[in-house]
Amino acid sequence: MKFHNSIKKKLQISAAHAQFLFWIVLNVSHQANTDINQRSKTGERLSESMNKSEKYAVVTGASSGIGWHISRELAIRGYSVVAVSNQPEQLNNLKSELEEAYQIDVQTLDCDLSETGAAESIFDFCQQKDLQVDVLVNNAGMFVYGEVVGADTEKVRSILQLHMNTPVMLCRFFGDFMAKNHMGYILNVSSISAVMPYPTISLYGPTKTFLRKFTRALRTELKETGVNVLCLLPGATATALYDTKNINLSLAMRSGIMKKPEVVAKAGVKALFKRRAECIPGLLNKFVMRLMPLIPNSLIACIYRKTKK
Repeated sequence: MKFHNSIKKKLQISAAHAQFLFWIVLNVSHQANTDINQRSKTGERLSESMNKSEKYAVVTGASSGIGWHISRELAIRGYSVVAVSNQPEQLNNLKSELEEAYQIDVQTLDCDLSETGAAESIFDFCQQKDLQVDVLVNNAGMFVYGEVVGADTEKVRSILQLHMNTPVMLCRFFGDFMAKNHMGYILNVSSISAVMPYPTISLYGPTKTFLRKFTRALRTELKETGVNVLCLLPGATATALYDTKNINLSLAMRSGIMKKPEVVAKAGVKALFKRRAECIPGLLNKFVMRLMPLIPNSLIACIYRKTKK
């Protein structure tokens, strides 16, 4: 009987031990699963944080010319790009090239920047995708040659919207975002024609003058916020603005009258990150910027009258 009781007690103790060990195993297993889940969630949060912290640059007129090469220069520096233009096929070509060469993300947006509300559309696009925009490049432009009287009214509206309204509104929206983050870069592409209030470019030159003056004022307003604002003032550049039927581009570039768009883009982006106020690529263009304001209006009017005859 005593032997039976002894066995019974040992079995009870063994059962208690087994229950205790089973409890430990359950708790350890539960804790391990909890740790794995927490690490998984932490990884998801980290991945999400990395996506949100990826730096983007918005570039208008990115489908060709200076805009294309500015996008490339920014990609080299590690920026993903929001490429905006009304030429979707060229934008897709840019996307393929930059993503393959620099392992960055390129978001393309088919948008007519000469339309009212274009700036809002671009800003909303970036907000909806939760993109952190650290750089804004207002590069899109068009050229209208001829006297204002008799010019196509739609072209007049388009150049005013494209060179003035849209860049200003983009600076308003993205500049506010950058100022609140105490960092950012804005590059506005003007032209050396900003100092040339000449007939037949009476729409192009003065709208570029406005953009230059606006950029300087905006730079002063944002200086204390950590946002740098640069005005790029290129001279004649071998882009689609010029009719190759009437201009020998290769000769113009060899003679130094024209610059390659990649040269202009590289100089502009370099100046932007050096926090400069203005960039005028090329010694000849710097000389022209100094000389042109000195030419009297009476001489310009005389030359214009003679060329009209």
